[in-house]
Amino acid sequence: MSRQDLEIYSTPEFSCSYLNERTAVNAILNPAIKPDMAVYSGLVEIGFRRSGTHIYRPQCPDCEACRPSRVVVSKFRPNRSQKRCWKRNQDLSAKITPATHRDDYFQLYSKYLHARHSGGGMEDATEDSYLDFLTSPWSDTHFVEFRLGQRLVCVAVVDKLQRGYSSIYTFFDPDEKKRSLGVYSILWQIASAHSAGIPWVYLGYWIKDCDKMRYKMDYKPIEVQTAKGWIRLEKSDQTSSRS
Repeated sequence: MSRQDLEIYSTPEFSCSYLNERTAVNAILNPAIKPDMAVYSGLVEIGFRRSGTHIYRPQCPDCEACRPSRVVVSKFRPNRSQKRCWKRNQDLSAKITPATHRDDYFQLYSKYLHARHSGGGMEDATEDSYLDFLTSPWSDTHFVEFRLGQRLVCVAVVDKLQRGYSSIYTFFDPDEKKRSLGVYSILWQIASAHSAGIPWVYLGYWIKDCDKMRYKMDYKPIEVQTAKGWIRLEKSDQTSSRS
């Protein structure tokens, strides 16, 4: 299978989840297609992303705010805050596990959603729906569990690509706010990629005017995809147009 053989469709317009009073359109791969590693990796490299079994990319006719982003692993240097976060969490153990159901994973996922996404509908997840959201039967997906002693405090969902990791989702114990576990999860993925000689960690879409998506710019150097290809994002590019 090659990218030339793929069927890409456009969704109907829907309300944008990130920018107020905007509508959005996604380009999606035909859900009947189960891509192999090479095809999936190639799609991620041109800006697509996986959610469950769906592979999509924003394709809004009048907006290009969503920019695929990736960390340049070999050049990454943590800032002071990230160094403190890394040091603060050295008492945690990390283990890569299969992307399958475990009761303690689902309990932590539910606790996280109730604390961070209450009222949005996601907190009503079931054991089936949470795996449907995080995994697919054809991707090389792993869970990375972080434990404090025997207690599960964080799980990162990561797809392995031919030349990268795709950071799909992270959920953690909201009672451990001081640990900044979302930050630590990304730092761990970057460190793991560096050890394995993997050049990029894909973080999803960066949106300049969406505060909850701008954290990705803390992991420098960062590249974003444009019509000219992947380019290094400069400090001047990161300032919100609302400033």
